[in-house]
Amino acid sequence: MQIGPHRFPGRFFLAPLAGVSDRPFRAICRRMGASFAYTEMVSAHGLVHGQLQTRSYLDREPDEEPFAVQIFAAEPDVLARGAAVAVEAGAGIIDVNMACPVKKVCGTGAGAALGRDPRRVEQAVRAIRAAVQVPVTVKIRAGWDDTELNCVEVARAAEAGGAAAVALHGRTRAQMYSGKARWELLRAVKEAVSVPVLGSGDVWSAADALRMRAETGCDAVLVARGACGNPWIFRELRAAELGLPRPPPPTRDEWASTVLEHVRLQIEHRRRQAPAEDAAAAERAAIRELRKHLLWYTRGRRGGVLFRRDADRLVTAADVRALVDQHFPPGGESFELDPSFRRGPELDET
Repeated sequence: MQIGPHRFPGRFFLAPLAGVSDRPFRAICRRMGASFAYTEMVSAHGLVHGQLQTRSYLDREPDEEPFAVQIFAAEPDVLARGAAVAVEAGAGIIDVNMACPVKKVCGTGAGAALGRDPRRVEQAVRAIRAAVQVPVTVKIRAGWDDTELNCVEVARAAEAGGAAAVALHGRTRAQMYSGKARWELLRAVKEAVSVPVLGSGDVWSAADALRMRAETGCDAVLVARGACGNPWIFRELRAAELGLPRPPPPTRDEWASTVLEHVRLQIEHRRRQAPAEDAAAAERAAIRELRKHLLWYTRGRRGGVLFRRDADRLVTAADVRALVDQHFPPGGESFELDPSFRRGPELDET
């Protein structure tokens, strides 16, 4: 799998997830076997104006190459200038979000609203390509709603503007994150353009990701909500790519070690974001930021309800460790998955 000059060892990537795919989570997923990971969505306006909060999204691991930054804005010139800032900070790929369905983003003409007009899509990609010397990719939706399914036209426009790859989330903007993703549109886009096509939507398990590849012919799969609380999905997918037996699920000790490693990485990330903040305040802020991940890690496990009940009292890393040991003690049944649990859209709830 290749995007521009960048060749990847596999075809299963961590998707750009707003508020989720920050440096700590990307690092964990890459260690588990994700071949590539995009940043969360970053405001091009914020990059242009040098906002500290926006710049903090560019924090990355030293070995994170290529570093792929996803930006959003409605105006081609702002996207181009924001891309230039990201490249100056080390970005080796620029991804343009034309898929976000959230009202405050679409209301500015960005996100999925930008994807309504193929002409604007081409202009935006062309402007960015003129401003930076790295590959530009785009992420789009099936369309605005069922009466406006224009993903094929938008993908062609992006390619005409110079996009090196197109990612398609198979839902419309009207669907938000509900209903079913239309994988047949992935195949239609794949047949319509010559650049690599990445698939997204309804990938809750390794089996789903493998089936998406087989049914649609997409070049790579973006794993999004299916990785939330389950970065081990990438371990399964990497084994499948290498023709190895499916690895067993994580043991209790491995699971707890990963959760606590995530805590440690989040605290370090916060300290880099706010170097003037005292250590205790940085730790408190990091635990707040990590709360949604902690809830996802415990979903479906027998002790998860009790953990989530008590999660509001978590303030420090020691608190997390104590609560994990309390509700998921070694050798106890509380760590076991409920047989009826199936990963799915309920992960939207944090």
